[in-house]
Amino acid sequence: MSIDNQIQVVLIDDDPHLRQALCQTLDLAGLKVLTLGEATGLTARLSRDWPGVVVSDIRMPGMDGLELLAELHGQDPDLPVLLITGHGDVPLAVQAMRAGAYDFLEKPFASDALLDSVRRALALRRLVLDNRSLRLALSDRQQLSTRLVGHSPQMLRLREQIGALAATKADVLILGETGAGKEVVARALHDLSSRRSGPFVAINAGALAESVVESELFGHEPGAFTGAQKRRIGKFEFANGGTLFLDEIESMSLDVQVKLLRLLQERVVERLGGNQLIPLDIRIIAATKEDLRQSADQGRFRADLYYRLNVAPLRIPPLRERGEDALMLFQHFADEASSRHGLPLHELQPGQRALLLRHSWPGNVRELQNAAERFALGLELALDNMPDNPSAGVLTSTPGGLSEQVEQFEKSLIAAELTRPHSSMRSLAEALGVPRKTLHDKLRKHGLNFANQSSDDE
Repeated sequence: MSIDNQIQVVLIDDDPHLRQALCQTLDLAGLKVLTLGEATGLTARLSRDWPGVVVSDIRMPGMDGLELLAELHGQDPDLPVLLITGHGDVPLAVQAMRAGAYDFLEKPFASDALLDSVRRALALRRLVLDNRSLRLALSDRQQLSTRLVGHSPQMLRLREQIGALAATKADVLILGETGAGKEVVARALHDLSSRRSGPFVAINAGALAESVVESELFGHEPGAFTGAQKRRIGKFEFANGGTLFLDEIESMSLDVQVKLLRLLQERVVERLGGNQLIPLDIRIIAATKEDLRQSADQGRFRADLYYRLNVAPLRIPPLRERGEDALMLFQHFADEASSRHGLPLHELQPGQRALLLRHSWPGNVRELQNAAERFALGLELALDNMPDNPSAGVLTSTPGGLSEQVEQFEKSLIAAELTRPHSSMRSLAEALGVPRKTLHDKLRKHGLNFANQSSDDE
C-alpha cells in the first residue's frame, strides 16, 4: 500500500521505545508521522512526488540506513533523508552525508534538534517539488505548442483548456470537424495526465462493423457467440490504468450506448458471455463531428449518455476560424516533409500566402497537411474549394522574381474574390478596393472572367 501524501515524516527505527518517543515529539509539533520498525519495502510505497521526509536509524536488522538511502535516492535523488546515529556510527554518518543524506543526528539528541532538521528538510522538499511542478508545466506548455501549432486566440484557449483538464480525472468529449485533430487533442490529454505511463488505446467506432463492435469494446468469453473459441480482452479492459479514446461515438448503436453509459457510471466491464464484473481504472475521451444534442433530440443518440459525456466538452476550432494559423501550420508541415524527403526548404511567397488564407479548408488540418506535403515535393496542387477558376487554387513551391511574385499575388487575390458571391462588377470592385475600370483591365491582364456582370457595369 502506498504512503498517503498527507504523511509528512516516515520514521524508521527498530527500537520501539525510541520510535514511540520520537513519534510523540513530531506529533506534538503538528507533523503527521508514520512509524516503521524496518526499512525493507519502503521505497516501493513512496511516489516520486511524495512531499515528506524520511528519518531513519543507521543500524537496523535487514536493510540498514545506508542501504535505504541508496535505494531511496535511486528513485528520487532529491528526497531528504535524515539519519540517526550512535556515537560509534559517526564515520558512517559522514559517509552517508557524502552519499547525499540531508542531515544526521548523533544520539542522544535534543527534541528541538530533530524538529529543526525535519522542518528545514520539509521546506526544502516543498521548494524542490514546486520547482519540479513549474518545470513540468513549462514542458507541458511547450509540448502542447509543438503538437497544437498556432497563435490564434482559439488555439491559445484550447491549449489552456487541455492543460486544465489533463490534470483532472474527468472524462472528456471532444467536438470537432473531420480532420480537425481530435486524436491529437486526446493524446495530449493523456500524455499530460497522471495516466501518461498507462496505455492509450484509440478506437474508431465508425470503422467497426456492427457485428463486432461489442466484442471489440467489451471483450468476450469462449462460446459467447458462433466463432468465439477463446477469451478476448476488449479495448476498455485493455486500456485499464490508462485512457481510451473513442472516436465517432455518434456511430454507435443505441444498444451499445446503453452498455457504455453503464461503464461510465459504474466503472466496470462485463465481457460478452461472461458473468464477472471487472473493475476499471480508466479515463474515457469520446469524440464526435456531429451535434450530439441534436442527435439526442432526434432519437439517434441517448440523451442520458449525452449529458453524462458533456460534463467536460472541448471544441476544436475549424481551420477556417484560425486566421494565420493556416500559414504557420502549412510551413510547419512543409518543413517537416522537406526534411523527411531530404529536399530543400521552400518559403511561401506572398501570392501563395494569400491563397492559403482565402481557402476555407473543408478537410481542416488533415487537408492542409496533405497540401503541404505536395508543396514540399514541388508538385502543383489545386485547393478543393476553388473550382470556378483552375488557376485560383494552384500552389507550387517554385518562387519567381519579385515582379512575378507581385503579379501572382494580385492574380490570386482577384481569383479568390471571384469565388465569392457578387451580384455585379461594382460589388466585386468595391470588395477589392479598386475602380471598375482598373478591375476590367486587371481581369483581362490575368485572363480572368466575371460571369455575373450586370448592366450597371457597362
